[in-house]
Amino acid sequence: MSDKPLGLDNGLTNYGDFDFARFLRRSFARSMGISREGLDKPIVGIAMTPSGFNNCHRYMPDLVDAVSRGVLAAGALPRPFPTISLGEVFLNPTSMMYRNLMAMDTEEMIGAQPMDSVVLIGGCDKTVPAQLMGAASANLPSIQLVTGPMSTGRHRGQRLGACTDCRGFWARYRAGKIDSAEIAAVEGRLSVTAGTCAVMGTASTMACIAEALGMSLPGTATIPAVHADRLVAAEQSGKAAVGLIASKLTPRDVITRKSVENALRVLLAVGGSTNAVVHLAAIAGRLGIKVPFSRFNELSDETPVLVDLKPAGEGYMEDFHAAGGMGALLHELRPLLHLDTIDVGGRRLGDRLAEPIDWVDRAVIRSLDNPISKVGGLVALTGNLAPDGAIFKRAAATASLFESEGRAVVFTGLEDLSKRIDDPDLDVRPDDILVLQNAGPHAAGMPEAGYLPIPRKLAQAGVRDMVRISDARMSGTAFGSIVLHIAPEAAVGGPLGAVRNGDRIRLSIANKSIDLLVEEAEIKRRLAGHRPPPVPARGYKSLYRRTVLQAPDGCDFDFLTPCEPARHGRTPGALD
Repeated sequence: MSDKPLGLDNGLTNYGDFDFARFLRRSFARSMGISREGLDKPIVGIAMTPSGFNNCHRYMPDLVDAVSRGVLAAGALPRPFPTISLGEVFLNPTSMMYRNLMAMDTEEMIGAQPMDSVVLIGGCDKTVPAQLMGAASANLPSIQLVTGPMSTGRHRGQRLGACTDCRGFWARYRAGKIDSAEIAAVEGRLSVTAGTCAVMGTASTMACIAEALGMSLPGTATIPAVHADRLVAAEQSGKAAVGLIASKLTPRDVITRKSVENALRVLLAVGGSTNAVVHLAAIAGRLGIKVPFSRFNELSDETPVLVDLKPAGEGYMEDFHAAGGMGALLHELRPLLHLDTIDVGGRRLGDRLAEPIDWVDRAVIRSLDNPISKVGGLVALTGNLAPDGAIFKRAAATASLFESEGRAVVFTGLEDLSKRIDDPDLDVRPDDILVLQNAGPHAAGMPEAGYLPIPRKLAQAGVRDMVRISDARMSGTAFGSIVLHIAPEAAVGGPLGAVRNGDRIRLSIANKSIDLLVEEAEIKRRLAGHRPPPVPARGYKSLYRRTVLQAPDGCDFDFLTPCEPARHGRTPGALD
């Protein structure tokens, strides 16, 4: 970074007279009760995201206070400021549509207001990636502070954690195994504290990725939201943000190709959310970093699953933290990591991992030579049905379905799915492959609709899993043999749109492929008359539809990436 004025003198409003601008700004700052001494200090911005529509951020005021304490103790002036907040389940049609809007808000407010570094406080699924995307583009010294995961509840002696257990209970309810009174009781016992989902869903995965990238302080990713150490982490983040002003380390120094690969290793080792692939693609893409599908699969085949948490395993985030958390996991992954990467404190990963660790619970965090699985939790697929790629979470899938060929049962969109999935006359068998079209970024904003429910008549007959494919996403808390993020999507003329009822589809995890068993000429014939959905006439939705990229480019906006990706996602062989 080049030398520039610090504190309130940074980025003066342009009235054509900068001395007047400084006088006026200081005058207005004095109206907030800041002393003259305070006005002369460097400023740490605190991007805060409280909202009555975001349960994950309920303790945001406490975190802001704790960060402010740390900033003041280190000799700077804290200035909290709001940005958009994205509560995962409170947004329609999907929070994914608004991630880029929050990223833009974060970037612009960091750049427009007088601050010398910034602490980004978020936790819910889209808030952390949005903040990291915005910070990467703004390139001001930045630290990510996550809100932390929920603690578990109890139901009839069983531990419950949002939201994997919600899906399990809902599946039992749909199958007629439990009644409406019990599902109503479970509703009040799934989410019993502030914080993000209690399992290794998208929010927890992104918290771990933020630390693996080096953008969060070491050891802070897994601290429960209600734990006193969460406030200590906030205070320490405030102090560290003041240190960043002197060191001038920016996200471009921390987020590098090597740290992105480290983050991917962590994603694979924790059996993390498929959503993280899209988000990490967008974060890295802001800095022109791409990892080819071939490299992703190399990493996956080399990186074992070591963490036994739901939805792929048994434990919860509070167990992961108590077992040793990210520090213990990174020690196990040490031979596979780039040790010359640095974190926001300027410390090399190798130096961090040279220190001994206290204790590790091997029931939760396995050793490298005793993994849960010898290969990573995710795998990238290609084939004539997904020329630009797709993602499969093998850690949360049924192994007997890894090599499957079946008859397609096609749903042409979300409304069609909702209307027909439980129709008793639906022509569907357990060995069929459910196909959802027109649920990608252009068609529907890419909602978490990839977790197609098992048709009710099959669920009632005891079917618990089927192969399901779509251009949608899946919640990180979900499980099943599901192919996601098929690119290009059906709405932009991708081959997924050519699938018809009765076609044969072949899935091979061994070959990392997904193929439509229809002649290429017939696929082209079917797609010849394709027309994309109409673009909304106005507002953000119009901007989104006109500029959003496909999943391999992170579903970012084309005008926010430093290089020119394919206009609507045809980036052959690219993941991030």
